[in-house]
Amino acid sequence: MGEFPTSISPRELQRRIGAAGGPVVLDVRRQPAYAEADTIIPAAVWRDPRLVHTWGGSLGRDAEVVVYCVHGHEVSQDTAAALRKLGVRARYLEGGIEAYRALGAPLAPKDAGAGR
Repeated sequence: MGEFPTSISPRELQRRIGAAGGPVVLDVRRQPAYAEADTIIPAAVWRDPRLVHTWGGSLGRDAEVVVYCVHGHEVSQDTAAALRKLGVRARYLEGGIEAYRALGAPLAPKDAGAGR
């Protein structure tokens, strides 16, 4: 059995959202970027990436977690790495929410409740 992958493509995430056994999706955009945004990936919940060591331990080790930031660079990659150190099966979204948007995947209004 291979090692758990550290990233997920936007297409694969789109396919898995809402499916049985789908991942927990966390928006880890920095607070200013999140505050300016109107949309989130469906079912995502925002978590402050600076506080990953505070909230990361509350995630189950059996759950698969996908984190995303704006472009899928250091914020989400560092957050996913920190979660893996805590024993969480965490991946980052390649290209972030912008790649997900470019794919044409549906987004949800941030004020719909899940992202608060």
